[in-house]
Amino acid sequence: MNALVQSLAAMSGLRDRDALDAALVRLVISSSDGAVHSASLIRVVGEGDDRRCLVQARLDAGQTQISRDLLWTDWTTLPHLSRFALRQQAVEQGRAVHADTPPGACVIPLQTPQGTWGLLEMGFATDLSAHTLELVDGILLTYHNLLGLLDYGEKDALTELLNRKTFDGAFFKATAEQHGDDLPEGGERRQPHPDAGVWLAVLDIDHFKRVNDTYGHLIGDEVLLLLARLMRSCFRFHDQLYRFGGEEFVVLMRCDSVDHAHAALERLRERVQAYAFPQVGTITVSIGFSVLLPHDTPSGAFGRADKAVYHAKEHGRNQVCSYQALVASGDLVDQVAEGMDVDLF
Repeated sequence: MNALVQSLAAMSGLRDRDALDAALVRLVISSSDGAVHSASLIRVVGEGDDRRCLVQARLDAGQTQISRDLLWTDWTTLPHLSRFALRQQAVEQGRAVHADTPPGACVIPLQTPQGTWGLLEMGFATDLSAHTLELVDGILLTYHNLLGLLDYGEKDALTELLNRKTFDGAFFKATAEQHGDDLPEGGERRQPHPDAGVWLAVLDIDHFKRVNDTYGHLIGDEVLLLLARLMRSCFRFHDQLYRFGGEEFVVLMRCDSVDHAHAALERLRERVQAYAFPQVGTITVSIGFSVLLPHDTPSGAFGRADKAVYHAKEHGRNQVCSYQALVASGDLVDQVAEGMDVDLF
């Protein structure tokens, strides 16, 4: 019991989600007195018949390395939830389910008020005792509470998008994975599209001050909330969406080409323009984006995308501009060539 308490105490000090996920599966196995021979934390992504399973952490007893799917895994390569009967039952019934025949397996849904977001799957040779299941429930409760604390510190209070202080860590993790420098333990190196890369986009609401001045800050906050909802509907589960403050938002996304990145941002721009915001009516957004470069920095990438936003605003607003395209056309001078030193973080 002392070892369990120490492990829970160590787990409570973690501030990285990947490390927290790894600690969960390790603790489930170590606290079972040898009963659990494998533990997997699985995120359920997608909707309806297209729900799929993303492994966030998996460990087999006797092993030390955590295996997981890459964050930027191609959506179409993930297995459908329907391929796993126990997992699907746990999601649909909202309760733990057990395999009727050996080998033993138990799947426990991880839930929020919005529904099941993930699963803990355990494999075992003999039935788990009531004591072991009680310990697992306590570990999951601790894990859930720690996730809540991370969300409280990492998410914008109004929109529940990620906040600015979480950006640097996600940026460096994305650049490391982009260039294959920091694959997850057990992660497989896949052959990307030759033009694949990570793009950073900065989005700014056009004439937002006019909205606040005309309709008041409560209506302005509603516009921000609805815009955040539109952003979630336009991007994929692994695209990272941030509110940096005021009317400024940031997207960090991986795409197979600059054309795909531009199309995703253009789709958002069109949906925002077509949406009827209560009392306000139509609003528009200006978007600038830049590919992440080798040895890039958060301030450097943000500075390039921000220059593209200002170009969009100075040339009519309500448009998507690529920093690299603007440099190639001569409309902007490359900030590296200018010797710019943008320090925003």
